[in-house]
Amino acid sequence: MDTTDSAITFDECGVCDHCRDFQENVSPNWHTDERGRAELSAIIDQVRKAGKGHDFDCLLGLSGGLDSSFMLHCLVKDFGLRPLVFHVDGGWNSDLAVNNIQMLVEKLGLDLFTEVIDWEDMRDFQLAFFKSGISQIDIPQDHAFIATLYKFANRYNVKYIMNGGNIATEGVRNPLEWLYYGTDMWLINDIRKRFCTRPLTHYPFSSVLFHKFYLRYLRGVQVVRPLNYMPYSKDLAINTLRNEYGWRAYPQKHFESRFTKFFEGYWLPTRFGYDTRKVQFSSLILTGQMTRNEALEKLKVPAYDPSTIDDEFAYIAKKLGISVEELRRYHTMPLKSYKDYRNQEALFRMGAKVLRAVGIERSIKR
Repeated sequence: MDTTDSAITFDECGVCDHCRDFQENVSPNWHTDERGRAELSAIIDQVRKAGKGHDFDCLLGLSGGLDSSFMLHCLVKDFGLRPLVFHVDGGWNSDLAVNNIQMLVEKLGLDLFTEVIDWEDMRDFQLAFFKSGISQIDIPQDHAFIATLYKFANRYNVKYIMNGGNIATEGVRNPLEWLYYGTDMWLINDIRKRFCTRPLTHYPFSSVLFHKFYLRYLRGVQVVRPLNYMPYSKDLAINTLRNEYGWRAYPQKHFESRFTKFFEGYWLPTRFGYDTRKVQFSSLILTGQMTRNEALEKLKVPAYDPSTIDDEFAYIAKKLGISVEELRRYHTMPLKSYKDYRNQEALFRMGAKVLRAVGIERSIKR
């Protein structure tokens, strides 16, 4: 991490606050040994008990990415659970992601439930975020995934949601100025009001109070991150999935989506100077999966292929129903921040302090 994160601070030894936070708050409370396995085993017993008499034990959102795919493998092969595999199709799945998902569910003998987001609503919502000028133009896709999953759990009284989020590959979090909260309804509604051309009546919305408070404390829905209780690494996951299912890796984390590949690989670094690989590589360095020199060498090469970026612009523009020229105008328009719109940052910060105080959250997002 460097000063493209404008809030970064360094101590007298040149160690940044991301590293200090990991070493002081995350690592001491991260147990992947026998203690972690025992804790996970107890949770799995509760999940199995809750699923007794039902068609499935838990809900698992599968994007086709590495973490959720490996988690699905472990839940079925190692713990014998019966997850309902839930996929949200926002219109941007890569062919590789579709193939990876299909191979996994077929070889594990599972059913796949797919929720397709209304494309005209998604398209209009994404264009609104382009027009807003802010960095986090992937909120429409992210929010749809979260909202659809939680609404399904609420509708069918599912008590456990399995989440592939993990410390091993995500111990360092993206700064807010890079990737702001995707469930801030004040921000979303302000941008909708200013830039959307349709009411988005078919798009799923979910406020943070709905899934963080109502579902958790009133409906008893628990989100479990199994990968945090076991030894986990990027190489272990890739090798296991490749050998057992023929799963193929993506060039970069989150590149299972064509839109996210364009957004994180090209849009963020060239328009704002934010390279999310710095966050991803920092996590791998802190967990002993990569050296700093290896990371610096990889960062010398852009995340996108300069020889194909014109084709990517053409694909994204055509999919969104606009001209390439219009898309390029959004790329060069004045930079905006989420702070230029109504937002609930104060509420999120207060919630983060509470979660850290009670030990639910360890790492910072600032």
